[in-house]
Amino acid sequence: MFAGSRPADREPDTSARPPLVRELLLVVGLFVVYKFGRQAANGHVDEAFHNAGRVWDLERAVHLPGEGAVQTLLLHDETLIHLANTYYATVHFPATLLFLAWLYWRRPRHYVWSRRILAVLTGAALALHLLFPLAPPRLLAATGLVDTGQVYGPTVYGATPATDSMANQFAAMPSLHFGWAVMVGVGLVVATRSRWRWLWLLHPAITLLVIVGTANHYWLDSIVVGALLSVAFAALRLPRAQPVRAPLPWPSVAGAPAHAVATPYGSDRSYASSGTGR
Repeated sequence: MFAGSRPADREPDTSARPPLVRELLLVVGLFVVYKFGRQAANGHVDEAFHNAGRVWDLERAVHLPGEGAVQTLLLHDETLIHLANTYYATVHFPATLLFLAWLYWRRPRHYVWSRRILAVLTGAALALHLLFPLAPPRLLAATGLVDTGQVYGPTVYGATPATDSMANQFAAMPSLHFGWAVMVGVGLVVATRSRWRWLWLLHPAITLLVIVGTANHYWLDSIVVGALLSVAFAALRLPRAQPVRAPLPWPSVAGAPAHAVATPYGSDRSYASSGTGR
């Protein structure tokens, strides 16, 4: 998956790798908070549909492109829409976990930075889910969009959103699908030096088309999460690498005169000729 990449910098940053058990507990804890936080935001059905109408009207007022244009392209081929549903259902979590695991072993300094960004982004998103419940466009009749997951499959959501105990279907704003995908793409571009590294940005680009084309998110959901991610990037900078200093060589003979020991600045002869020997 990550073959052909080289270190983003020359220093051996393995010293920055945090303890594995602590990180596993932290990631699992963040995942539990994420799931329970979304469940806590469940309900509020009337408010979620009211907010959906407001978002839809706002997008039309500012002339954002219609989500239906993307869905129409996908619906031209049933195989294509099935692939889009599969991408939405199966790539989100595994891609993010593989990203963090690879960074942990190969780029620990980038791992710590990326984990912090994801934690801050997810926390801010959960707060918005609580403050602004939002029904996705596939549930809003005014959009005229198809719930592609239910019609073509596969889907991760229950057929009755109000009683879905597995996921909160009214937490569309902002889109963590897109936010995490952007972090994965940007994180891999920053952490690698392959000339092909920019292709990692295809992941957030495909994710954006998928979440809109399957009617799981509005364009505005992605815009908001992009703004949150920009703030997180500005506030949490990638730590600078510590420069590696070459160790001074030890004298080969115990008790040898200090001026006879080779130094990084040259031989003993050049050292002597530059100073007291005159």
